[in-house]
Amino acid sequence: MKLSQIADAIGAKIENADPAAEITGVSGIDQAAPGQLTFVHNPKYATAAKTTRATAVIVDEKFPAISTGMLRTSNPYLAWAKAVELFYQAPRYTPGIHPTAVIHPKSRIGKNAHLGPYVTIDEDVEIGDHAVLLAHVAIYRGVKIGHNFFAHTHSVVREFCQIGDNVLLQNAVIIGSDGFGFAKNDSGHWHKIVQSGNVVIASDVEIQAGTCIDRANVGQTSIGRGTKIDNLVHIGHACTIGEDTLLCAQVGLAGTTEIGNKAILAGQVGVAGHVKIGDGAIAIAQSGIPQDVPAGAMVSGAPAIDHKLWLKCCAIYPKLPEIARAVRKLSEQR
Repeated sequence: MKLSQIADAIGAKIENADPAAEITGVSGIDQAAPGQLTFVHNPKYATAAKTTRATAVIVDEKFPAISTGMLRTSNPYLAWAKAVELFYQAPRYTPGIHPTAVIHPKSRIGKNAHLGPYVTIDEDVEIGDHAVLLAHVAIYRGVKIGHNFFAHTHSVVREFCQIGDNVLLQNAVIIGSDGFGFAKNDSGHWHKIVQSGNVVIASDVEIQAGTCIDRANVGQTSIGRGTKIDNLVHIGHACTIGEDTLLCAQVGLAGTTEIGNKAILAGQVGVAGHVKIGDGAIAIAQSGIPQDVPAGAMVSGAPAIDHKLWLKCCAIYPKLPEIARAVRKLSEQR
């Protein structure tokens, strides 16, 4: 594929490179060879961009000029994603039902479905067109799923959950497991609270490997359109997640957490129950959030506070022994 064709496809402007150059693939900046395309987003990698053997580098419009060919764009990360798509095609699965798949006769599967080995689909399930369910996927009874559903091996969708169109479940995702609800009786034993609700997932959601989303005690746990959830995330019962929100690896949400649209919770963020996080809020990695976070805020630390204040606190921590000595000395002088 010619460099000019790639530039048109990703919305970039060619600089310092031959538009007719043939590009055969993409690669990391240190591994790239002539004829390949690579990517740099952070200016601190400008040195690597100067020494890469790639034919061209996708860069930001303000990236410093280098002798290597460049494809300048306002959103290099998105442009890189589109460039990779030009050279990589995910495996395609031919429509058909494996002989070991078990499908309840009262379930309805749309056209062009691929059902792999040992897939199980229970009673009164509805799945739209063009579904791909790979080996050992289990769909419990009463589940409703839209078009273009893709479930990797060992994913499970529990009873009566609802899923929209274009939803992708990576390996071992569990949708609709029981919420963690127990009431202590007079003898001090824990009595299980029936989890009678479900999980409702809107369209265009991706949920990555090992994530568990609990069903509600009553009502529903809901995931908004376009939200992306990373590996090993736990979403407790009756949580509500807005649209286009990102939950990164090992985020944990206690029950009834509410998160708005376009929020970002970085890795290992923990949120206490009954907490509301506003639209566009950002929680830095390992933040512990015990109280509401307003829309647009950026918080850090445990308990989480304003990110700028947290940075000031971090700068002070190494000086605390020195400050303590000074305070003791002042006290002794009185």
